Amino acid sequence: MAIFSKDLVPENDHPLNLIEGEELDEASVTRPPIFEVYMRMAEELAKRSTCARLSVGTVITDRNLENVVAIGYNGNARRFPNECDGPTPGACGCIHSEQNALVKAPGGMPDKVVFVTASPCVTCAKLLIQGNVSYVFFREAYRDPAGLQVLEQAGIQAVHYVRWMRDWR
Repeated sequence: MAIFSKDLVPENDHPLNLIEGEELDEASVTRPPIFEVYMRMAEELAKRSTCARLSVGTVITDRNLENVVAIGYNGNARRFPNECDGPTPGACGCIHSEQNALVKAPGGMPDKVVFVTASPCVTCAKLLIQGNVSYVFFREAYRDPAGLQVLEQAGIQAVHYVRWMRDWR
């Protein structure tokens, strides 16, 4: 028998998304897949961002997608003004969303799953590798794809997750 994706996203090979049997169609997906639910949580977190250039949100879950273990959004450090330190893109002084979430996540927990509204930069990709992340789901591609290449090099699955973003609104 063939293996198919429950959420109809073939790139999503997370074990909880795979089903053996006949291929599903759009009518068989009657509620938002859990991957989409976490992605929307990340989008809501991005609304708290104080970065002037790009608002990003991150949700980190356990491997079974049962527990949110950390959240983050980009902005300045705690007790600093809720604004960028400077106007230079890429050097505005904001802590990245992934960094903000990773400092709150249990470091030794294996196979964490990350949902982020923009694909990670190189530094964040390396931090995700160090943080024991096994999957990264992202909504929009960051201006520099090098972070995705770093994840691929480390064997971490990165999934551009846009299939359900307009449904269930």
